[in-house]
Amino acid sequence: MSNPSVLFERAAGRTDYFPEVISLQKVEITNIDTSRLPRLKPEEMRALLIKAKSGDSEARERFIYSNLRLVLSVVQRFAGRGELADDLFQVGCIGLIKSVDGFDLKQNVRFSTYAVPMIAGEIRRHLRDYSAVRVPRSMRDTAYRAMQAKLRLTDALSREPTVGEIAKELGIPEADVVFALDAISDPVSLYDPVFNTDDDTLCVLDQICDPKDSEAKRIDAIALREGISHLGERDRKILNLRYFACRTQVEVSKEIGISQAQVSRLEKNALKQLEKYVRS
Repeated sequence: MSNPSVLFERAAGRTDYFPEVISLQKVEITNIDTSRLPRLKPEEMRALLIKAKSGDSEARERFIYSNLRLVLSVVQRFAGRGELADDLFQVGCIGLIKSVDGFDLKQNVRFSTYAVPMIAGEIRRHLRDYSAVRVPRSMRDTAYRAMQAKLRLTDALSREPTVGEIAKELGIPEADVVFALDAISDPVSLYDPVFNTDDDTLCVLDQICDPKDSEAKRIDAIALREGISHLGERDRKILNLRYFACRTQVEVSKEIGISQAQVSRLEKNALKQLEKYVRS
């Protein structure tokens, strides 16, 4: 397996190595000018991969360089995790190299389709191993085996396998697969965007609801606020002290300057008015 650091050193400044470079927005990462990374046509990529698989080391390295953009695209998904982009990029390149070694030319699958999950998996393992939240090694091993089985089954079935199929492949209960994959899943911020339009952004928080917070209860709450606004100032103050400030009737009577019996009578009348308003 090629050493990523050596590959990067060779790539830096070697624009003559790739005649088919294009100028894009420059990105500085790991001493590589990513604006000058090559873009090859699908047939050229496949020809390089065939040579690489036959043992041509120069074709192998060129193929890896030509797919560094895949690593960049995956690294962007993990922005804001507290890790340096350079570190994630190098880890992602290890996943890319493993993808080149493990890719089967006989399968009718695009290389990028196979490589992206491998790159992302390598980065996730790196983040998991160095995360402040420690996952038991046995569970991490199960999750790793599950991800490998998922890749194998995806190639064999030409679709994403179910949890049951992965569990059957590994010979373990479905619950173990679910728990293991959940344990290594990346945390999601409530403010992560899930959908963008020109006018608005939909975040994870916007899709979360409380099953106890029904529409009927929200309507009642609105009616209650409206009803309170129609009460007199003293009645509003009594209800506020009794039900929001959690005061006793004796404490309310002392603060307002009336008897406890008057507080009780006014409170009951105010509640009756509210009940009529809410039910009307």
